[in-house]
Amino acid sequence: MKRRTLADWLAWQESQNPAEIELGLERVQAVLARLEPKPAPAVLTVGGTNGKGSTVGFLDRVLRAGGLRTGVYTSPHLRRYNERIRIDGIPVTDAELTRAFRRVDAARGDTPLTYFEFGTLAAWQCFSAAQLDAWVLEVGLGGRLDAVNAIDPQVSLVTTVDFDHQDYLGDTLEEIAAEKAGIFRSGRPALYGDAPVPSAITDRAVQIDAPLSCWGRDFSARRWAGAWEWRGRAANLADLPMPEPGDDAQLRNASLALAALEQLDPALLDYESVVTGLTAPPPAGRFQRIGSRPEWLLDVAHNPQAARVLADRCRSLPAVSETIIVLGLLADKSVDGVVAALAAVEPAGWICCTPDHLRGRESARLAARLRELGHDAQDAGLVSDALTRAGVISGPAARIIVCGSFSVVGPALDWLAVP
Repeated sequence: MKRRTLADWLAWQESQNPAEIELGLERVQAVLARLEPKPAPAVLTVGGTNGKGSTVGFLDRVLRAGGLRTGVYTSPHLRRYNERIRIDGIPVTDAELTRAFRRVDAARGDTPLTYFEFGTLAAWQCFSAAQLDAWVLEVGLGGRLDAVNAIDPQVSLVTTVDFDHQDYLGDTLEEIAAEKAGIFRSGRPALYGDAPVPSAITDRAVQIDAPLSCWGRDFSARRWAGAWEWRGRAANLADLPMPEPGDDAQLRNASLALAALEQLDPALLDYESVVTGLTAPPPAGRFQRIGSRPEWLLDVAHNPQAARVLADRCRSLPAVSETIIVLGLLADKSVDGVVAALAAVEPAGWICCTPDHLRGRESARLAARLRELGHDAQDAGLVSDALTRAGVISGPAARIIVCGSFSVVGPALDWLAVP
């Protein structure tokens, strides 16, 4: 089959390897050696359980505001695959992607690659061709064996460690932390953006002699009315604008990004560049509020920690007549943990849907489990049907929270016709 369009390439990649997730660096490293991409002078790798997208966004915007040309690789995407690979803030074109895929395919020979590995190698081809100043790379899953870890960063960041992907990363927080700390490099700055610090994070840094900076010890934030102050190892920035939505979780993400930039080059912490990076809107699908009668609130929260942050943010909003939750989860996610966290917003009802994803949990099973947990849950099937039902049963003064997966929030953005 001759692959001409981006859709052709993506469909073919999905058909080549039935294992959507297959951890290990051997395949990527073998193909990478044949491609020989030229990494930018600055490479920052961001791992962690939650907060990666926001942290990557802060890094990218501050770097670009300072005059650097950047390449950003994230996953998954919300609406179009091109969102995963951005150069100077703009998604690459279909032509750029297909050209990169052809190069990867030619270089791989008989080496099998997963869908994610293909995309990761293609991103590096796009960035290398553009001759950029900095690459900002988001780890897909874990860290140690994730394809992104085949490129050596100058600075490594881990945002948080919590329970997610236990089938691949381990059943304890220390096991998960050890996998995420696998992105640290010997003698190069490593940062952790939460507290307390897992022992595995500290142990890995000591083992490979990576200078470790941690939230609350080596960098911190102090807020006051409408502004905040960041303190790093040597630098201090005061009177900073609050990054949306202005809660503690987002302050930690912003602080971690600034601490990483200080480690990379203190000159990057130009006040105007930092302000520009902080005042840009958050990435789509992160606590995104749309309309007012009713209000739609979209968030990709898909594990218990992210769901707790989402619930805390919702409780800080103005009161509404009722809250409806449209929820769809992948099969490997903790239903009980996510639902327990979201129940704090006291929803009037739950509408369950099946994410548009190979690993999507069937909505009937999700609704049945919610009812076993004592919640009023409806099974709507398709994401579009769940959104329609939510709009019908909610009053004009209601809030409809749509969450649980990129594969729920992305279709919701399309359904709501968000530009």
